[in-house]
Amino acid sequence: MWAGRAAAYAGSFAKLCAYPTRQLLDAAGVGPGERTLDVGTGPGTVAAAACARGATVTAVDAEPTMVQLAARSAPAADVRVAILPELPFADGEFDAVVANFVLNHVGRPTIALAELRRVVKPGGRIALTIWAAPPAAGQALLGRAIRAAGAVRPPHLPAGIAPEDDFPRDERGLTGLMESAGLREAACETVRWDHRTSAEEWWSGPAAGVAFGGQMVRSQTPRIRAEIKRHFDLFSSEFADGDGVLTLPHAALLARARR
Repeated sequence: MWAGRAAAYAGSFAKLCAYPTRQLLDAAGVGPGERTLDVGTGPGTVAAAACARGATVTAVDAEPTMVQLAARSAPAADVRVAILPELPFADGEFDAVVANFVLNHVGRPTIALAELRRVVKPGGRIALTIWAAPPAAGQALLGRAIRAAGAVRPPHLPAGIAPEDDFPRDERGLTGLMESAGLREAACETVRWDHRTSAEEWWSGPAAGVAFGGQMVRSQTPRIRAEIKRHFDLFSSEFADGDGVLTLPHAALLARARR
């Protein structure tokens, strides 16, 4: 789903996902000398910010093109390819672990969290973000366009997390997930912000096949793709100012816990 799409992601959704970086690092207590692991680093935004705080940073991502971008963004970090839930690190190797919008993309979130718990030291801190559900209005824009166009999920795209592995995407649900993974002092808050972008930039991610929504768009017939774009333009106008800049409300969950 992400193969070869690092540049498209960096030019579109990465700017949105960068918003909670400061709060995420604060929640994990990342500071000078802290051995910090950034899981699912993407283009390296969080890793670079952790390096700027003086932390000793290791960053991993499953997609090699993302790792290439991250290595350029955070040259002081040790950046490598690695995939949850089998991280190539010893038990308790890190003081802090952060994961910015990563659990949205794993099929077994409890197992993934247990792996993050394994690699952080006893008493160490884990902080993560996921998208809240139901989604905020700006976050729902693309999905509205896909549904309005009558798009159908193709068989090769995952149907979603199995019911036994899923959890409520709210503060209580995420806190409960962290506790089920054996973490202590779990707490969660909702972070809200308005993402400002152009319709062209916002469409560029789905048009390039970025993430599940982009794969949905790219998997449709030309006629349905055109319908998705038509509805996207129509719905985008609800968020546009006089200069055509979109103001898209988003909401995410920011959680923290200790091993």
